[in-house]
This record gives sequence, C-alpha cells and structure tokens, in this order.
Amino acid sequence: MNITNVRVRLVEKEGRMKAVVSVTLDDCFVVHDIRIIKGDGGLFVAMPSRRLSTGEFRDIAHPINAETRKLFEDAILEEYQKVLEESVEQV
Repeated sequence: MNITNVRVRLVEKEGRMKAVVSVTLDDCFVVHDIRIIKGDGGLFVAMPSRRLSTGEFRDIAHPINAETRKLFEDAILEEYQKVLEESVEQV
C-alpha cells in the first residue's frame, strides 16, 4: 500500500482542530475527514469517527498496526506543515 495523495484543508476558526485531511491510497481508495488536532502534547492525527448513542466515539476507518499508523501520521503531518508554510507566505 502506498499513500499517493494527501490533501489538507486548513480550518480557519480558532480551536483545537487545525485541519481536515483526505488521504488517497494506491490512486484508488480515499479516506476523508481525517483531522489534525492540537492537543496538550502537540499535534495528533484523529481518524474519521462516529458518535455512538452512548456518547463515545468510534473510528470508522483506521490503521490496524503501528507501522501503518506511523506511515499515515508522517505523510499527513508533513503535508500539513507544507500547506501551513504556504499559507503564511501568501499573507
């Protein structure tokens, strides 16, 4: 599996959510609504999730091992930094 495209949309509103991301795998499968969140320990990647009737959240799609999670996080955060730098340059 290869990540063939990462599209980052910055969130303009103030708050913990910094961006919404779509990741394309092997030019044939897309995962939308991945979020970049600023937490107490820095930025982290939150997979798309749904709120259950109990109020807790459950991931809809997610990596099933640490190696794949790292692949996703590295690609997403790298593209986020590029988009963030480009947006600052345009101001």
